[in-house]
Amino acid sequence: MGKVSKNARIAQRAGNTGGKDFVKVVKSIKNPETGKYSYKEVMIHKDKVKEFFANK
Repeated sequence: MGKVSKNARIAQRAGNTGGKDFVKVVKSIKNPETGKYSYKEVMIHKDKVKEFFANK
């Protein structure tokens, strides 16, 4: 095996472990005064998606 820097190994390991458990979700929020929509975009754990959309 060739030499690999410590940082490269850590980055690779981080990508393999938790990366797939997080998802990007976008929630549309309607402004009651103007009727326009704004969008809230967040990265959250996939187990928390239902909670995120349930809470107003």
